[in-house]
Amino acid sequence: MLVNIQGVVTEGFEPVREAFARNFEVLGDRGAAVTVYRDGRKVVDLWGGTKDADGTEPWAEDTVTIVRSATKGVAAAVPLLLHQRGLLDLDAPVSSYWPEFKAGGKERTLVRHLLAHQAGVPALDRGLTTAEAADGVSGARAVAAQQAFWEPGSAHGYHAQTFSWLVSELVLRATGRTVGGILAEEMAEPLGLDFWIGLPEGEAHRVGRVAPVEPPPGAGLLKTRPRRNVSEAYADPESLTRRAFAAIDPQPDENDPVYQAAELPGSAGIGTARALARFYAATIGVVEDGARIFTPATTALAGTEFAAGPDRVLVVGTRFGPGYMLHGPASPLLSPASFGHPGRGGSLAFADPEAGVGFGYVTNAHAKSVTADPRAQALVRALRGCL
Repeated sequence: MLVNIQGVVTEGFEPVREAFARNFEVLGDRGAAVTVYRDGRKVVDLWGGTKDADGTEPWAEDTVTIVRSATKGVAAAVPLLLHQRGLLDLDAPVSSYWPEFKAGGKERTLVRHLLAHQAGVPALDRGLTTAEAADGVSGARAVAAQQAFWEPGSAHGYHAQTFSWLVSELVLRATGRTVGGILAEEMAEPLGLDFWIGLPEGEAHRVGRVAPVEPPPGAGLLKTRPRRNVSEAYADPESLTRRAFAAIDPQPDENDPVYQAAELPGSAGIGTARALARFYAATIGVVEDGARIFTPATTALAGTEFAAGPDRVLVVGTRFGPGYMLHGPASPLLSPASFGHPGRGGSLAFADPEAGVGFGYVTNAHAKSVTADPRAQALVRALRGCL
């Protein structure tokens, strides 16, 4: 569809605007936004389409949307900030903070294993209801009691839903505070970020409705058609792949205000592309007003590979740092130096310290992509050509 693209682009970054417009015209976007920071300065800030994927109200400058697993990259900054302050040891056993977690063959799990999807509990023997997932107690109890699917640290597999309860409880045990609370008080407020893990009631009117969408005919989205073994893993209800994504069962209604208000650091963050790009810019350097999140040492740590190779859940090769997905064939970012996280269905946000880039793209039109949505990739390719 043709849309009126709003916002600004600094000279030299016009190809990003062209790619963004093409996402609507050819690749089936409904409502979306993209922002890029370069060397701490905003150089792209665009939005267009409709606030609701199935509606007509225009996407406004301050529209926010759920970003699914792109939340994980923002949430990961909390344990890294605690580590930076000497409050969390990445090489300590998780059970030294959370004694109940040592059950089920997980006594040797280190904090670094938990952050890098090596903890061995990507799925649960019984999926939690949405109410249980959001209550702040049931999720932590379930993952603590769960028998590990592999020896923690010996392999990795994407903890699609259980990441929420693992990181939430670890941070709570280490500090007595929640991930969403630390994000709000120590990152979002100082940096002026419209991003929440646990949406405040007063911001609910800004949230656009998300919806699944099918690619338009001839859009080229099937160029990323998965290999047969990947398709079979997603189709098999007994596979670890399906079970990992079904740790909340049935699938939650992401437009439900109750779900949006829940502190789920793995899946339910809500915000703007502008907030994501500014957040990542502040992880690698100083943004416009002089604020930053990480020291240079922590920035280097964020992009350090902790796990790589065959992913027991995604059934492709993946690379993970401490909470961040790293650049690779299954999840292309800007360059091998990039760290960040995609959201299933389209959203993507990352930092690239070598290029000085913070990038954020959000959409309300959820496609079937998991880690490499063609719309996000079109924007990344356009950006790469501008640098």
